[in-house]
Amino acid sequence: MNFRKRIRVGVIGVGYLGKLHAEKYSKIPEAELVGVTDIDSGRAKEIASLAGTKAYPSYKDFFGKVDAVSIVTPTESHAKVGLEFLSKGIDVLMEKPIAANLLEADSLIKEAAKSKAVLQVGHLERFNAAFAEAKKRVSSPAYIEAHRLSPFPNRSTDVDVILDVMIHDIDIVLSLMKSEVAGIEASGTPVVTDKLDICNARLKFKNGCTANIIASRVAREKVRRLNIAQSGSLISVDFLNQQLFISKVSPGRPFGTITEEEVKITKGDSLFEELRSFLICSKEKAAPIVSGHDGRAALEVAERVREAALLKGAGLS
Repeated sequence: MNFRKRIRVGVIGVGYLGKLHAEKYSKIPEAELVGVTDIDSGRAKEIASLAGTKAYPSYKDFFGKVDAVSIVTPTESHAKVGLEFLSKGIDVLMEKPIAANLLEADSLIKEAAKSKAVLQVGHLERFNAAFAEAKKRVSSPAYIEAHRLSPFPNRSTDVDVILDVMIHDIDIVLSLMKSEVAGIEASGTPVVTDKLDICNARLKFKNGCTANIIASRVAREKVRRLNIAQSGSLISVDFLNQQLFISKVSPGRPFGTITEEEVKITKGDSLFEELRSFLICSKEKAAPIVSGHDGRAALEVAERVREAALLKGAGLS
């Protein structure tokens, strides 16, 4: 990337993930980390010190000082904060989900188009090196299964497991499909919180493909896996370890022979690559890999999954 100048960027919200945004920006030569802000001023000062930047009392202090921002605040504030920056032509990387509901998502997309600002949504796994390589090998998926399991994070969460965890794989599945969702079945239950902590969703596409997605934030161990079955091959992605395996079928009697190959992957830092890609888009005013429309599509399916799960589990809120 050949910058004439560094992109001035700020981070709004420096909880667990926002802290990582600040740390990565501070290490990207093409970025000038102007500062960070958080509702917890002590936290903002702490992270600013670690990232070698300045803590600001309010995100409004960034106006006139930044070209772009990462918004890593609770979902309920995404639209309000995002609209203020987009309306001023400031590029926005909005952490997933894009917004709390589709009306808010539409308002962000409309404002970005009006001001010609970049709106990128933080679906991190699109930048995973193993998935990027796997996507090149996907032609016509017939069945997809995804498992995204984690132990309980022991920190407050403002959304259920669908928007917190499953939406990553919803976005991944939608990015692979050239067909619309025809139907959704889902079930889930709260375990630790008063929201869904485990959910299983089955997406049926008009072209006949089915995707089964399992998400949990109360599992014993962390798992991030994706299997894509298509004619003659099975593509397996391990997001956590950035590994890719291809199983192919050779003709034979009475059954074919299955051989597995591990594809060599140059492992990378997915968040670093996501932020760097955002900076490139900000600099060139280019369309991001994960657009506002992509974020909206994932949110729409996530909302349908929740509705199906809540309908099946009467009494859940």
